[in-house]
Amino acid sequence: MTDDDAVAELQGIRQSIDNIDAAVIHMLAERFKYTQRVGYLKAAAGMPAADPSREQIQVARLRALAAESHLDPAFAEKFLNFIVAEVIHHHERIAVGEM
Repeated sequence: MTDDDAVAELQGIRQSIDNIDAAVIHMLAERFKYTQRVGYLKAAAGMPAADPSREQIQVARLRALAAESHLDPAFAEKFLNFIVAEVIHHHERIAVGEM
């Protein structure tokens, strides 16, 4: 393989990575639309922002999905924990009328 061939292949791979990144961002935006609706429902019903039992179920589910997909389950859990922390923050802000 020549350097030019490697550069061309690298550009193609990077374009695929960029496309996946864009899809991930769009999917996260869609997910947050729904979690925001959950936040408004919880606030209206006087429910707490966090739901530890739901979070445990989600962690187990995503760890299993990660393992099936040959992705490190610990990484998947960290990623989910990051998202859940942001969702809870949004729910707390909704509950006090900041969103």
